[in-house]
Amino acid sequence: MRKILIVGATSAMAEACARLWAQRGDQLYLAARNAKQLQSVVDDLKARGAQHVEGQVFDANQFDQHAALLANATRFMGGLDTVLIAHGTLSDQDRAQADVAYALGEIATNGTSVVSIMTLAGEQLAQQGRGAIAVISSVAGDRGRQSNYVYGSAKALVSAFASGQRQRLSKKGVHVITIKPGFVDTPMTAHLKKGALWAKPDQVARDISQAIDKGRAIVYTPGFWRWIMLIIKHIPEMVFIKISL
Repeated sequence: MRKILIVGATSAMAEACARLWAQRGDQLYLAARNAKQLQSVVDDLKARGAQHVEGQVFDANQFDQHAALLANATRFMGGLDTVLIAHGTLSDQDRAQADVAYALGEIATNGTSVVSIMTLAGEQLAQQGRGAIAVISSVAGDRGRQSNYVYGSAKALVSAFASGQRQRLSKKGVHVITIKPGFVDTPMTAHLKKGALWAKPDQVARDISQAIDKGRAIVYTPGFWRWIMLIIKHIPEMVFIKISL
């Protein structure tokens, strides 16, 4: 039985993970900003038979709340061995190009707030000598592209931080897993046109759960995104600046 903290628990991918873990009897502590949506997720999990689930209203941009969140989760579950960090926003690139305050706020939400939670969780798990941190980054962090480079730069920060933390904490019995989804059909992307490359949250959740269980390092989900991004990363810069992505 895992003791799992999910940050950003009302996101479609995180909620799908929570359902998987509740079905197998894991203990869950859910954190999210929207109180009504959070309670709906908690109630749904309990209706499905979850025995050990609790929710806490939490704003990831309130950095002084991060340590208390970990303490509350540990207290409720009598320990903590797994952290899934799934909160974030889909940045408005056009607005970010003209509004510095908005751009920095998006980087804080999608980047530095994640780093803060990873740092605190990493030290707690390292002290006990075991555990896993899974963080949802994005394929958008693999190369800055004109269509979403503010969002992508925040995710690049998360991926680079996870890489270094993984190397360091692997020696202390802690696995750090970087999750890189491609296009996922969620309420956050409802306004976007869907196509063949889009995945459902349940598919992504299965990949996340398996990655944690197997102690994998970097997971593209669906898997074909690894090869798509390999191509994009290796387009020569002189060619890349002339195309639209």
